[in-house]
Amino acid sequence: MADIKPFRAVRYAGAAGSLTDLVAPPYDAVDEEERAALYSLSPYNVVHVTLPESAEEAARLYHAWLEEGILESEESPAQWLAVEDYVGPDGVARQRHGLVVSLLAAPYGTGAVLPHERTHPRIRDERLELLRALRVQPEPIFLLADAAIPLELPARPADLEVGGTRLWRTHNGSAPGLETAQLLVADGHHRYESAVALGEELDAPVRIMALVVSVEDPGLHVFPTHRTFSGRPDLREPAGAQRCDSLEEALALLALEPDGRAAAVAFRRGGIELVRGAEGELDTELVDRHGLDGIGYTPRADDVVAAVDSGLADVAFLLREPRVETIFDAARCGRRMPPKSTYFFPKPLSGLLFHPVTT
Repeated sequence: MADIKPFRAVRYAGAAGSLTDLVAPPYDAVDEEERAALYSLSPYNVVHVTLPESAEEAARLYHAWLEEGILESEESPAQWLAVEDYVGPDGVARQRHGLVVSLLAAPYGTGAVLPHERTHPRIRDERLELLRALRVQPEPIFLLADAAIPLELPARPADLEVGGTRLWRTHNGSAPGLETAQLLVADGHHRYESAVALGEELDAPVRIMALVVSVEDPGLHVFPTHRTFSGRPDLREPAGAQRCDSLEEALALLALEPDGRAAAVAFRRGGIELVRGAEGELDTELVDRHGLDGIGYTPRADDVVAAVDSGLADVAFLLREPRVETIFDAARCGRRMPPKSTYFFPKPLSGLLFHPVTT
């Protein structure tokens, strides 16, 4: 059972300006161009501490913001009800509900929290360096719970609102539905693992902020991450799989493939194929047979098709939407999926709440 409780959040004060100018996507969803734009948007934008010039500079800024009243601490611990209105990569509007809580960062071996994707040591070490300096978490990780979470939308206006995200403070000391739930990292593996590592360094409990969403929430949706390969002449020609006359035909056949066997659509200017893998193999593992040289990722099918049509990519592999049950089953068996096997959208915003990691 995971150790979950309310927390005393740190928040932007009115002196910081409009929340619209202060929040940002999480660090791994911000490219260099967007980072530069957010840097210039406000000297207090959260990206100054999530993607800083250095870990030391991030820590200096954070403490300066506290001293100057740009950030202030909540008077009492709370959990936060989160409602996110969004339009996914498929163009469908949805509403996702969750609970923002404080979570003890325990090693995966305890079984309290399970991972589902493989991580990169370099990225984990970078996040650890930042967390070691900051001692505060400016963005929540995203967890799934395999149980219902009873959430009642308050009648009053949200305490925080920006874009499609609304947060309500709740002083309920319990986390209904989470007492016995199995939790799984949907997004934020590197941040979770860096928190565990910091706890081991300090030989003290380290807690982090997490948005927890039930697998039963109707607004939860997992999108595929399609692949392209560029600079790969070895992949330009059809490979002898089942040929299809059109992309529509190939995608229709892909949808009929059994869940327990890997499959993908290979789209090339020279032809379209339905590619099948082995029983028990994941769709991403089937594509990963080609290695990572020249690979690109996007959740938008139109983008990978356009990349091939324009000659920017040699081949595109279009994948099926991962099933939450498949993700949980693999995690419970201790099986890690390849990176970018899933695309959980939207990613929780950074900067709405800050969570000190040690108390």
